[in-house]
Amino acid sequence: MSEVSTRMTDGTREPGARSLSAWIGARAYKRWTRLVRFIETTYLGVFEPEWLFGGKKYGWGLRFKKSKSFCTLIPERNRFLVQIVFGVEEREKAEAILQNLSADVRRRYRKAPTYHDGKWLALPVERDGVLKDISGLLATKRRPRA
Repeated sequence: MSEVSTRMTDGTREPGARSLSAWIGARAYKRWTRLVRFIETTYLGVFEPEWLFGGKKYGWGLRFKKSKSFCTLIPERNRFLVQIVFGVEEREKAEAILQNLSADVRRRYRKAPTYHDGKWLALPVERDGVLKDISGLLATKRRPRA
């Protein structure tokens, strides 16, 4: 299955709840809403989620950003990805907690490409357990409000 066919690439309208749920599937949609709710409640009032269209190749993504990118949720057919870009200091913090993460997330982190602006990690969310790992990684980017 090619990258293009897995993404939501109709740029004429941003995804709504119904089209998103149909595209990623009911299970993934439950995980999506749990993650969005986690971000909104843990970082209350910090981020204004914004749908961005990356063109026919990349499709739609829901970005959480303040002054710099926090994470982007990317809908794919029957699943979604969470993309997190770690700068130098953030990488040190993330690597300090790697031993607490699942083997799959550790492997994906180590294999993630590093560019001039940071390490680009894209995690597929195909099971509930990865949400805990994602919340830990997000806490290395921005400390949760107490």
